[in-house]
Amino acid sequence: MKTFGKIFPLSQWAACCLLAVFCLYGCKNEGDKKKSVKSGPYYEQGVAPLTEAIEKAPNKAENYFQRGNALNKLQLDSLALVDYQKAISLDSSKAEYFSALGDLLIEHQDVSGSLPYLEKAIALNPKDPKARLNIAKMMLFSKDYPKAFTEINTVLRQDVYNPEAYFLKGMVYKDMGDTAKARSSFETALNVSPNYKEAAVQLGQIYLNEGNPLGLQYLENAFRMDSNDVLPLYAMGMYYQGKEDWENAKLNYRRALQHNRQYVDALYNTGYVLMQQDSFETAITLFDQVLELGSRDARTFYLRGLAFELLGNNAAAEQDYRRAFELDKNNPEIKTALKRVGG
Repeated sequence: MKTFGKIFPLSQWAACCLLAVFCLYGCKNEGDKKKSVKSGPYYEQGVAPLTEAIEKAPNKAENYFQRGNALNKLQLDSLALVDYQKAISLDSSKAEYFSALGDLLIEHQDVSGSLPYLEKAIALNPKDPKARLNIAKMMLFSKDYPKAFTEINTVLRQDVYNPEAYFLKGMVYKDMGDTAKARSSFETALNVSPNYKEAAVQLGQIYLNEGNPLGLQYLENAFRMDSNDVLPLYAMGMYYQGKEDWENAKLNYRRALQHNRQYVDALYNTGYVLMQQDSFETAITLFDQVLELGSRDARTFYLRGLAFELLGNNAAAEQDYRRAFELDKNNPEIKTALKRVGG
């Protein structure tokens, strides 16, 4: 599952998407005209053949739908949305076109915008599992658990081996606070589809929250399934940090940063661990990186201020404590720190 993005009403998000496409491909200067037109996201690997097919048959809906799928896999959601809309405008009889657009909008938590497309998909194909599971996601957002289960169970009656249905059932149980049933559902999803990374991550987190180190194995396996996703490594670091096993915590944060140097949470937590080990100067360097990456969290300024204070640099400490106070004026810890350095 994708990480959910900013919430937009359908009309607003679609307008933003169309404007982005216009700016990318309609606002070319003279220098651009001299460049080959065979460049840009429409000519990425896996997308280019579909673009060429569209150029040859611009009124064939299926080509736009397939290109939308390819763009969606590349997380080029704005361009995918435009292609899905084009496919629907050319052929409004295909349930999968409406279902794909509804799914994309669900990923952006645009519940009101997605519902008409999902309902249309089900009207065209009452057995459409993707549309039904997306409606279940919407019911999960609104905490209408009975309706979510109704949609999920409808899918499972059609296909008892649908791993996404079991995963989503686990997410509903997790939201309800029923950890045992959530764990059982995630295990079933993983049994049906051994490479279902999201289920492995959920199981890893559940086991670690229960203090069971078996969770580490699930998280390690999840990372092996997709080394571009460093969340499992970060979760392992958090587990060790909670046990005050500072070296193993740093090890896993370092592994995450080797794959994603801009993973802010891993940088911040490494700085926190270094503070526990009295490595204040190195911690300051990491907090600097966190702030350079755009984070403006009061806690980062506070911890960097504390590191400065412990190094005897009260002037720098006061400056950071003041920045932290501006972001969190009701935090008693920050107020105390300011008084301590004379601020």
